[in-house]
Amino acid sequence: MRKLLVLFLLTSIAVTAQRDLTIQEATYGQYQAFAVKNFVSPQWKPDSNTITYLSSTYASLMERSEKTNWEEKTLLTKDELTTALKNKFPQDNFTLRIFPYRYTWKNKNTISFQAAGKKSNYIVFFNTDKKEITNAIAISADASQQAISPNNKHIAALNDNNIFITSQNNKTITVTNDTDKGIVNGSDYTHRQEFGIDKGMWWSPNSDKLLYYRKDESMVGDYPLVNFGERRAVNKDIKYPMAGLKSEEVTLVVYDIVSNKHITLKTEGPKEQFLTTVTWSPDGKQIFVGVLNREQNHLKLNKYDATTGNFIKTLFEEKAPTYVEPLNNLTFVPNKNNQFLYRTEKDGYEQLYLYNTDGKLLKRLGNNDVVITEFLGFDAKSKNALYMGTANNGLDRQLYKVSLRSGKTTQLTTGSGTHNVIVNSNKTMALDRFSNTTTPNNAAIINLKNKKATSLFKADNPYTGQVTLPKMELVTITAADGKTPLNGRLIYPANFDANKKYPVMVYVYGGPHAQLVTNSWLGGASLFDYYMAQKGYVVFTVDNRGSDARGRDFEHVIHRELGKNEMADQMKGINFLKSKPFVNQDKIGVYGWSFGGFMTTSLMVNHPDVFKVGVAGGPVIDWKFYEIMYGERYMDMPQENPEGYKNTSLINGASQLEGRLLMIHGAQDNVVVQQHSMEFVQACIKAGKQLDYFLYPTHEHNVGGRDRFHLNAKIADYFETHLKRD
Repeated sequence: MRKLLVLFLLTSIAVTAQRDLTIQEATYGQYQAFAVKNFVSPQWKPDSNTITYLSSTYASLMERSEKTNWEEKTLLTKDELTTALKNKFPQDNFTLRIFPYRYTWKNKNTISFQAAGKKSNYIVFFNTDKKEITNAIAISADASQQAISPNNKHIAALNDNNIFITSQNNKTITVTNDTDKGIVNGSDYTHRQEFGIDKGMWWSPNSDKLLYYRKDESMVGDYPLVNFGERRAVNKDIKYPMAGLKSEEVTLVVYDIVSNKHITLKTEGPKEQFLTTVTWSPDGKQIFVGVLNREQNHLKLNKYDATTGNFIKTLFEEKAPTYVEPLNNLTFVPNKNNQFLYRTEKDGYEQLYLYNTDGKLLKRLGNNDVVITEFLGFDAKSKNALYMGTANNGLDRQLYKVSLRSGKTTQLTTGSGTHNVIVNSNKTMALDRFSNTTTPNNAAIINLKNKKATSLFKADNPYTGQVTLPKMELVTITAADGKTPLNGRLIYPANFDANKKYPVMVYVYGGPHAQLVTNSWLGGASLFDYYMAQKGYVVFTVDNRGSDARGRDFEHVIHRELGKNEMADQMKGINFLKSKPFVNQDKIGVYGWSFGGFMTTSLMVNHPDVFKVGVAGGPVIDWKFYEIMYGERYMDMPQENPEGYKNTSLINGASQLEGRLLMIHGAQDNVVVQQHSMEFVQACIKAGKQLDYFLYPTHEHNVGGRDRFHLNAKIADYFETHLKRD
């Protein structure tokens, strides 16, 4: 009897230990409470076979080395850094809460990091062997962006709209002094960060010149954002270059820190063109710029003299009937100042091409239908280039090596799934973190010469014994063109019973540069999707044509008619769902944000007989209200494509709304401005259609922080109230 009682109690404990997610866990749990074991901020020490990363408590910098058979050791602690900082800067009374997770290895024994004291901020260079600060350069606490020179002696910083350079003697040089706030220097927000732009300042290889964007947006129309937090609401104007209207005018300027002279590159042409793929030559004598017309269908890769700013020549041109989309700077082959790699999808898939500096194509380095997702560098003798690329119809990520001489490509990783790889300096070792739908994370060191793998750990399923996640499977459906396979993800309701019928929540994005379905842990889904499945929903997602990682033709079907082919593919997903006997065809809802908000609203008004409930966050309603760089790439100007803009405008479709639609917007949204949803609200009023609307007064294009709990609870409640209960 006692044994039976003990067994009963143990069984009861095991059963009760399994529970559903809370809304808080559904929001941030996969990054916090249920984070899969992983390395935090892993980096290879230069010129070594040693990997470093932060401890699980973020208190120390750990290392594993081939010399010690990959045994984990503590390299440096935050307390040691704190002591060094206090000794160097006693007036600032430094206390580091965590080890700086944005540390960067400058050489095999020196890291750099940013430290904020009570009086000053510094870029610190720290010798990890001697446990001492070798150099520290003060920067303004108001600096929004920094660029460290290659010799580590200068830091260019952006303060408001001007650039300042501080040197190791802490002498500061004023590079620009524009009082007109419409002139912005050195900002990575040039061209609104499209075209792969993630910086606005570039040091020359020998650290004597600084190249920077000079953006003149004084002629761009002001757009009002209202701050409701003041005693009397305050208007904040932003510059918003709206489709079909005046755009910013951008130039590139070279500042010589020795002569104190400024030279503007003579990028002649229309003032509203885009300057992309900005790259110094290895010797610092030339600058290469991809000059893209405003129509975004004609790119010229030009070479300029860095001393005079004079145009030297156009190396080559790239044209397309749809659009050309440069996303990466050039990558020069080490020790070959006259050869570089260029990335483009001109032949169907974004791949590598080897050119010389005269513009001659030396070798196409692409491989079948692989899309390159990340370039990882060259091996020691620069005979091969390594990169991450797609496989398995875009579901997988694999490591590849390609010979610059023969163009032969070799896949270096195995196992279907997502490989997250970083390689050491000479490309002989790789840290591979691997996951798929059944593998949370396997971390291993791969010897790239003999393919031997040394396991570092295999992460446990973090939900075991705590939360029972509903079943998930990846599915394939055929696109509306009748031939293209699409990747889908189906999450079954908790306690699934094939004899019951369940409501459906379709989660959608559908736009360019986004992929929702991957062969990775959780299938690429957020825990909110699983939370809704636990609430009793079939949760479904499909990556329609127009989304990422499948090549040029897969994406470019959206050109001039955003939403048309995307919706057609989403409806093929609906047909797939309707073929399942456990799907309640009368209770299908849809949710998405941004482009997904556009898709949600599009589906609600174009297929009111199918979608009974929708939640559209930050939705684009009419593309003529969207910004030039993104909007005109896919839709052209409203003047050039009036029918396309008319057909995709959801204002015209408001009268067709039948189901319950909740529209959510951030009042400070500077990406999809609130005018979009306001126009739809007004159209609904005019058409006599009811619409639910919610505003987050302090948020921009999305809702983050603790307010995200509120957002997710609101979305879940809306589906519970209007789809599940009805």
